[in-house]
Amino acid sequence: MLTVTVNNPGLMQLLAGLQDRMENLLPAMQAIGTTLEARVSGRFETETDPLGHPWAPWAPSTVETYPEDGNRRILDRYGDMLASLNSQAEPTRVTVGFGQPYAAYAEWGTRYMPRRGMLMDDPDAGTLAPGDETAVLEILQTFLGPA
Repeated sequence: MLTVTVNNPGLMQLLAGLQDRMENLLPAMQAIGTTLEARVSGRFETETDPLGHPWAPWAPSTVETYPEDGNRRILDRYGDMLASLNSQAEPTRVTVGFGQPYAAYAEWGTRYMPRRGMLMDDPDAGTLAPGDETAVLEILQTFLGPA
């Protein structure tokens, strides 16, 4: 599974506060995982990155070699990558990613293929897009409740 660590001091501070107030963070981690999975899945429908920018179109060579029985959608030849999208929650962390190792090529791009981000605003920095970050913060604040 592709693993990217999110580096966000604000999220870490909220998580620390949540951990101080709750014995079991697993429900919060599960909610975050489910929410991020849904957001990433939606990007396959809209063919946009986490910031809402359209994914780069196919190269002519891709169009020429595309299989007749494929789905005819960017990053969705037969649905294997999207079908491998999953989250794994533990009491102190959640991992969201793909079971298909080639997802990394789309997330980072290659010399020959433009980046078509699905998970991160910036995978090298480990940052979520503002909309994803807001969704995670809202979940954490819901679990924190009033002080």
